[in-house]
Amino acid sequence: MQEEVTQKTIALVIKTARLDANTLKAAMKMYLDHRRQKNRNGHGTHGKTSVKKLIGEGAGVSSIEITDGNIKSFERTARKYNIDFAVKKDKTAEPPKYVVFFKGKDAEVVSQAFKEFVYGNEKKKQKTSVREKLKRFKEAAQNKNKERSLEKDKEKDRGRSL
Repeated sequence: MQEEVTQKTIALVIKTARLDANTLKAAMKMYLDHRRQKNRNGHGTHGKTSVKKLIGEGAGVSSIEITDGNIKSFERTARKYNIDFAVKKDKTAEPPKYVVFFKGKDAEVVSQAFKEFVYGNEKKKQKTSVREKLKRFKEAAQNKNKERSLEKDKEKDRGRSL
């Protein structure tokens, strides 16, 4: 994941008769201004934001409570669906609950993302961990070795009686 973030590249196409440092500088400045303007309009980035920004955008805000402590997996799912959301931890409840705020117009998309999040969590809970599997295989191997040693002992006893 870190490599994806650090190794992003952009393609900048410039039509010019002569490429010099000033032309390249002007083109880069135009690109950066365009990115800033795109982010100001709210069309640029999606994902985690503050409740204040969500309310400030003018759209109605809705919320969902999540009791699961694994909130990062929901954040991944929400980013996948390009949902603007804000997460607040409700410290008054025990165990702590998380309240996810999102735009009212995204309600259908959020419900689909939430279904995928719940399905993924249930699927993870049903899987046995690799450590458990290794433990079972180790026990099976030890039991098999014990059986082999018992068979060898029986064969040795038979050989002595002859």
